[in-house]
Amino acid sequence: MDNQHAAAARITGIYRYPVKGLTPESLSRAELKVGETLRSDRRYAIENGPSGFDPSAPKWLAKPHFLMLQRDEWLAPLRADYDDDSHVLTLRRDGAMVAQGDLETEAGRAAIERYFADRHADQIKGPPKVLVSPGHSFSDVPRKVVSIINLASLRAIEEMVQAPVHPLRFRANLYVEGWPAWHEASLLDRTIAIGSARAKVVKRITRCAAVNVDPETGARDLSVPNMLMQRFGNNECGIYAEIITDGGAVVGDDIAVEQPALS
Repeated sequence: MDNQHAAAARITGIYRYPVKGLTPESLSRAELKVGETLRSDRRYAIENGPSGFDPSAPKWLAKPHFLMLQRDEWLAPLRADYDDDSHVLTLRRDGAMVAQGDLETEAGRAAIERYFADRHADQIKGPPKVLVSPGHSFSDVPRKVVSIINLASLRAIEEMVQAPVHPLRFRANLYVEGWPAWHEASLLDRTIAIGSARAKVVKRITRCAAVNVDPETGARDLSVPNMLMQRFGNNECGIYAEIITDGGAVVGDDIAVEQPALS
């Protein structure tokens, strides 16, 4: 299928991850601003022992400094709910609330830290600490981006591993339907329309062992990056896009590749 006929797709899901490593929140709409993530996406992280992060002079740090699914699959069954207005994070396990706190206050952060220190002391490397710095995102990459997964590519992975693959294993912001499998890999440096916003595709996403973890059970039951490497010689799936024109998107909106101007 050529690029002209593969140019349009549709947004089927929008997600954000207020606390790095914890469960996603489904959104019906997203405001997209130049050079920014989705609102509150990876706004917080939980330090897994001292990292040297300075909230007054924030610098990007690699994810092993924080609690993360790649290593800490026991996080998956913990359900997180974050409220933008109150900044309150509520953690539940098996339907019961286990911790709650306002992440913009020292006392609120301490309440969340106590849960991890008490309940998961043997699964963490050092004192857990909730980190936040205004305007900083604890993304897997240094620049502020929106991540996009093509559902047709996930169906191709299901064929490869001969098992169902839950889309949320890939922890994307946008899930799209309508492109052929792996079409997104051809979009590097292209401009795309996301609803009424525009973005530039800046990087293909290298997958880590986090995608091997079932997001519902926490079971490490697949070997997706290894399978991709064996099949394609890389372990990439999905793309990062940087917002270049403000706009908004809702579930059902088009996501379309802008065609190059004819010379």
